[in-house]
Amino acid sequence: MKHARILIIDDDPDVLTAVKLLLKREVSEVIADKNPENIPAILSRQPIDLVLLDMNFKSAINTGNEGLYWLNRIKSLRPDLPVIMITAYGAIDLAVTSLKQGATDFIVKPWQNEHLLQVIGDILNKKSGKKKSETPQATNSDLIGESEVMKNLMHKITKIAPTDANILILGENGTGKDVIADMIHRASRRVLMPYVKVDVGALTDTLFESELFGHKKGAFTDAREDRVGRFEAADKGTLFLDEIGNISLQQQAKLLSVLQNRQVIPLGSNAPIAVDIRLLCATNVPLTALANESRFRKDLIYRINTVEVQVPPLRERGNDILLLARHFMKKYASKYAKQVPDLDKRAEDKLLNYHYPGNVRELQYSVERAIIMTDGEVLCAEDIIFSPIEQANSQSKLEQDDYNLSEMEKNAIMKVIEKHNGNISKASQELGLTRTALYRRLSKYNI
Repeated sequence: MKHARILIIDDDPDVLTAVKLLLKREVSEVIADKNPENIPAILSRQPIDLVLLDMNFKSAINTGNEGLYWLNRIKSLRPDLPVIMITAYGAIDLAVTSLKQGATDFIVKPWQNEHLLQVIGDILNKKSGKKKSETPQATNSDLIGESEVMKNLMHKITKIAPTDANILILGENGTGKDVIADMIHRASRRVLMPYVKVDVGALTDTLFESELFGHKKGAFTDAREDRVGRFEAADKGTLFLDEIGNISLQQQAKLLSVLQNRQVIPLGSNAPIAVDIRLLCATNVPLTALANESRFRKDLIYRINTVEVQVPPLRERGNDILLLARHFMKKYASKYAKQVPDLDKRAEDKLLNYHYPGNVRELQYSVERAIIMTDGEVLCAEDIIFSPIEQANSQSKLEQDDYNLSEMEKNAIMKVIEKHNGNISKASQELGLTRTALYRRLSKYNI
């Protein structure tokens, strides 16, 4: 990657600037141009190893989609030149079309810098014939670690990543479940195909179907144009469903149907569309809680959980805490143009003895804050302040632990009913209960 020449073509100067700043320390040269009509001249006068190409231009060429036009021009001039298409989410269907016409991959605006760097690195390594290491390399700090639990985790990933098995990733918030999913995709045979992530726990029933399965124009009030769903966008690639433990029983039934039939039917359509995806799911809900059929369908668990991966909390990773802290120190010292400080012994002890309810995410926050605030050459214990948000959450959890199970269930029911203004149907749906079961509990607790 250090010797690569990257060509970026986009008529948005902000995008050109962002990519140049991101890549200037990673590659040999970045050539940026707003005008796609200059592509043939650029390719003819200098060697280019990879092209980043926008899907839409305001050019004089009336093609219907300039991105596909210029992709085909590049392929006619340099058939083996890798091209990554840059697209907005609303144009994912065009990006999928571009893959069929020879694009190597696509990224969606706004992208994550680490993900873009990894996509570029994987493509260039494959192009140069370099073999991937037996153990997938961690490009995100969450996977930095030498503890036994992390070695076991990485070993398991090397076993499961090359397969097409559906994976359920379990772990507390902030442990890096999304990073594990990304790592599995990058170490899989589908690495050059789309990687699509969806936070399904945040989707309402209507949005759930539209986001995952797509919709046709006029399918509902705001459906002003056809939209490709995430399943179809991930075709031949990997689909990552985050927070899977938080979806309703109704959503679970719809998801199960798609996984069984391997096809989706967009809202407003009767025509099924076949999909070929590798499914990764993640949740912070323990597997024992998911096994409760009033909350989660067992048949769906078996579908999504061919193999499970348990991501350990930071408090169980020992000296990995210091490795991660130093990694973040370097990262944020570079970001804020400061000298990388040392850690004194008291600071090390403070880091090692803290319980990290927010896991790696909390450590990252604490180190970034310390780097911003310090002007010295050494980080002291006093410079490290842990998140007050997590402290409050921990106290709240301790208070909850004092309740017995019946009291907790009663409080949960009352809060959900109040949230839905007494609507029993909506309350029972959110609680994962039938209306009859909810009425029994209302009677039991005299609510």
